[in-house]
Amino acid sequence: MKYYDRCWLSLLIFLPFLAGCVPMFAIGTAAGTGAYISEDRRTSGMFIEDEGIELKSGRRIHQQFGDKVHINITSYNRMVLLTGEAPSEDIKTDIGKLVMGVDNVRRIFNEIAVAGHTSLASRSNDTLLTSKVKARFLAERKFQINHVKIVTENGVVYLLGVVTRQEADNAAQIASSTSGVKKVVKVFEYLN
Repeated sequence: MKYYDRCWLSLLIFLPFLAGCVPMFAIGTAAGTGAYISEDRRTSGMFIEDEGIELKSGRRIHQQFGDKVHINITSYNRMVLLTGEAPSEDIKTDIGKLVMGVDNVRRIFNEIAVAGHTSLASRSNDTLLTSKVKARFLAERKFQINHVKIVTENGVVYLLGVVTRQEADNAAQIASSTSGVKKVVKVFEYLN
């Protein structure tokens, strides 16, 4: 194995462990002040476990259904949100069962739509909506932005995280009042 290949292999092996090495980072604002964002409320082990759940689930779905479905898998604290499109209710149900069979999954939120695949324009709009909501979270400064994960599918914004009820209400209010958002769905775990 060449030196270059060994370097890449080493990086791939150790990269997941390095994610927890940066507990805090600063984001500068327009006024030039910095706002400290503390680390994710999940442990680094839980973060890695969530990544594994997403990868294993995606592999299983692709092996069984291939291009018949368009599915997004988001795991947060071992709670899995499924979004996207499936051609039938039976396939939607089967995907939920398939993902529930992945090790360490605690709960499934099956929000898959029974419909054809969304267009590239729709997916691009979803990316834009996610960015707009994140920008508003930063501007409002009512909670630490990394405590809330945003997933947007076909104009519907899903909010995940381990939060207080006040943080959840603030996040939902900000997201729902963002132009272009059709609906907000809370998929939170509450600290209180």
